[in-house]
Amino acid sequence: MRRAIHFIVIVITSILIASLYGVIHDQITYTISNEYYTLYKFPQFGINEWGISNTRSKVSVIGILATWWVVLYLGLIYGIISLFLKKRNSLKITLKSILMNILTAIIFGIFGFLYGWIVNPGSNNVEFLSEEHLKHFWIVGCIHNFSYFGGLMGLFIGIYFQIKY
Repeated sequence: MRRAIHFIVIVITSILIASLYGVIHDQITYTISNEYYTLYKFPQFGINEWGISNTRSKVSVIGILATWWVVLYLGLIYGIISLFLKKRNSLKITLKSILMNILTAIIFGIFGFLYGWIVNPGSNNVEFLSEEHLKHFWIVGCIHNFSYFGGLMGLFIGIYFQIKY
């Protein structure tokens, strides 16, 4: 019974931590390029039809929607592995693994920022953006993509930590 409760706690905690991460992540990246959201993310999620008038609230909702489902899978993986751990502190170890996963995503997001800052975005696919706004749009796209990749790499790091300890 205890393992089943741990499993549920792991999945729910993963989703809650990731949702908070998504909100903070998207608030930061919105500050870098609001056009990334108004021109790309808002239409992608159809959030303008939701009746939310505050732009920062829309960004927060997108942060939650873009992360919770990814981490649901990660939480399920960590939860399943925890069922096979014999140690008494398996819940604590698994929660540390989840935090390591999030930290890895943050680090990769920073690399995405640096990559986006250094590498030229190339041709202006969003023709009505100025060169400066295009660069910021590009940087935010890099941060998002690198963060997702970091989440995946963090899963492998977290699983290793979870099994080793």
